[in-house]
Amino acid sequence: MIWLDTVIQGVLLGGLYALFAAGLSLVFGIMRLVNLAHGDLIVFGAYIILILVSLLGLNAFIAAAIATPLMFALGWLLQRFVLNRTLGEDILPPLLVTFGLSIALQNALLEGFSADSQRIGGGTLETESLAVGPINVGVMPLLCFVSAVLVIVALNQLFYRTSLGRAFRATSDDPVTASLMGVRPAQIFSVATGIAMVVVTVAALYLGMRANFDPTIGPARLIYAFEAVIIGGLGSLWGTLLGGIIIGVAQTVGAAVNPEWQILSGHVAFLVVLLVRPRGLLPRAVD
Repeated sequence: MIWLDTVIQGVLLGGLYALFAAGLSLVFGIMRLVNLAHGDLIVFGAYIILILVSLLGLNAFIAAAIATPLMFALGWLLQRFVLNRTLGEDILPPLLVTFGLSIALQNALLEGFSADSQRIGGGTLETESLAVGPINVGVMPLLCFVSAVLVIVALNQLFYRTSLGRAFRATSDDPVTASLMGVRPAQIFSVATGIAMVVVTVAALYLGMRANFDPTIGPARLIYAFEAVIIGGLGSLWGTLLGGIIIGVAQTVGAAVNPEWQILSGHVAFLVVLLVRPRGLLPRAVD
């Protein structure tokens, strides 16, 4: 029974990692852009929510709802005026620019908030639990996992059931031909990054409520996001969820064996999957 509880907790933890990775997967799937500042943007979103909660006394979820359009606008502006200028056959410029953005964000947050750890209050949700047979499941981890599933479902519906999604797919497959059909790739890329930042806001909310955070933890969140995306398969949103679950289960099982193995176990699981399935478990089909 202890091992069953360990696995369930790992699955729920995987929902948080899937939220970290979903925005990264969306941006890479559409424009093949690897955003090295993704983890720091999650931390930045957490600080925005923290400010709204602290100064206005808002509930964390209401604060996240207010932060969402702000983060969308930030993503749109960042892509429109900075990242679009770096896109091309050479992958080095976007890597360098987003790396520089990562460093700038970390130092700006350190200057504004110091290196002290912060946490977003979740109220009674932090301690509430549900009895599922002989196992108690925390309400906060369960809510996080459900949110991850809903985000993946919403992104898939957007990607495959809407005209905007068709524009995303067309631009991803052949931006030159798409532009001849009236699609403006630069505008589509900006909207995609804005949507990715909405997902980042959701990830930031649960990051801040489930654990302490500080300005320097962004790169570690980025690593988890990368691993989840690669395990699941590049461009596959459901694969991203599966990748997050695998990392989460590996970490909780490793911690149950030896607390010092928690982080290492997740990385080992990543390497094993990479050796067995280099393209990931659910790679997006290439026409």
